[in-house]
Amino acid sequence: MSFSTESRLTRTTAGTSTSTRTSTVTRYDRTRRGPVRGAVFGVRRAARTTRRATRTAVAWVRETVTSAGMLVVVALVLCIAAGLLFGWVEAWAVAAIALVLLIACVPFILGAHDYRIELTLDRDRVVAGAEIGATLDVRNNGERLSLPGIVDVPVGEGLVEAHVPLLRPAAHHREQLTIAAHRRGVIDVGPMTITRGDPIGILRRELRWPDVQRIHVHPITVRLPSTSAGLIRDLEGTPSSTLVDADLSFHAVREYVVGDSQRHVHWKSTAKTGKLMVRQYEESRHARIAIILDLDAESYESDDEFENTVSAAASLALQGVRDGREVLFSVSNEIPEHSRAEVLSIRTLPTVTPKALLDATSTIDPADRVMRLEAVAALTAQSYPDLSIGFLLTGSRMPLERLRHAAVKLPAAVEAVAVRSELGEQPTMRTARELAVMTLGALGDLPQMLARGALR
Repeated sequence: MSFSTESRLTRTTAGTSTSTRTSTVTRYDRTRRGPVRGAVFGVRRAARTTRRATRTAVAWVRETVTSAGMLVVVALVLCIAAGLLFGWVEAWAVAAIALVLLIACVPFILGAHDYRIELTLDRDRVVAGAEIGATLDVRNNGERLSLPGIVDVPVGEGLVEAHVPLLRPAAHHREQLTIAAHRRGVIDVGPMTITRGDPIGILRRELRWPDVQRIHVHPITVRLPSTSAGLIRDLEGTPSSTLVDADLSFHAVREYVVGDSQRHVHWKSTAKTGKLMVRQYEESRHARIAIILDLDAESYESDDEFENTVSAAASLALQGVRDGREVLFSVSNEIPEHSRAEVLSIRTLPTVTPKALLDATSTIDPADRVMRLEAVAALTAQSYPDLSIGFLLTGSRMPLERLRHAAVKLPAAVEAVAVRSELGEQPTMRTARELAVMTLGALGDLPQMLARGALR
């Protein structure tokens, strides 16, 4: 007896040809599978199809059946099992009720959603404590009657629900919503979902709209007088006490010294005195203001104290931008939790326009893993040496000694002013060697404190 194995094996023949231009062409002639190999292939394909169908069914059950619906399904299965095993009439009755409930709820989720949902915000930038008006427009674009539903609008960490009534084809429902912006920050509105389900909450269907709108909640700021920056309004810069031979701010004339440029000879004085006299100038510095904000959570007594400090920093920076000054707003970057080496990194907020500045201040938050104020001041001075004045803003828990150390990190020519927020305290100002220290009991005290002469 002879057996032929030709029908049981798979034979594949292939021809490969390589052209002279480094391109390879592969030609497959034919493939034949034996019955065993074909059966194995069919079983694998059926298993893959079954797994996909099972995953799809499980996903559908999770999305469609609520927690109450799962209880009804479990009750249905258990009661049918009890009725079959023990013949309990009560179990069959409960199973029949559960089955009727499930069947009755199915029509509420049948049919496809064909909605058009639009959410229009009155504005996308507000001051903390304000409210934003929003208009929700839901339109039924389908050709069939649309059953009632609920539109869920995530607003930050909260949720706003809008009930949509029964809509005829081409009908729409408009509802006015109010979004409260109690605190400074960034609020993401969306993505929206519309939920349709039965009245008793057993089955439901959801449709999601991925659009997300962003609202910037700016800190509360106060208007400061233009002269509060302690800087002279001129085009050349601010004169300093350093005398130089060439600049734009004239100081006096002096007798010629070997090495002086002849371009600075003052001929009228030379004619009067009979000696060669030259001009002398004051070195001028451009008004560059540094706002250094402490983000260390340990420096603040409460969240309200931190918000008061951010508002003071934003007010100082905003006034500098409005006056056309060059403003540097620096804060510490958060240190990675698992970093092995010491990380020194600061972040500068954009100060090109008031809008960009206030948007950036909306994203500031205190943290535990940030650089100390002294390190932020030192790195700011190293990165931006040409500063005229530096404001150090922190909370009531910051010791005075540490504020002095932070002021020392700034260049000697920089006038340092520390602003400590202590809510409810009387506004005071004192000089501690290298800097002036202001105690800010409320944001409204800032203009008066600057007017008293915090800047020398």
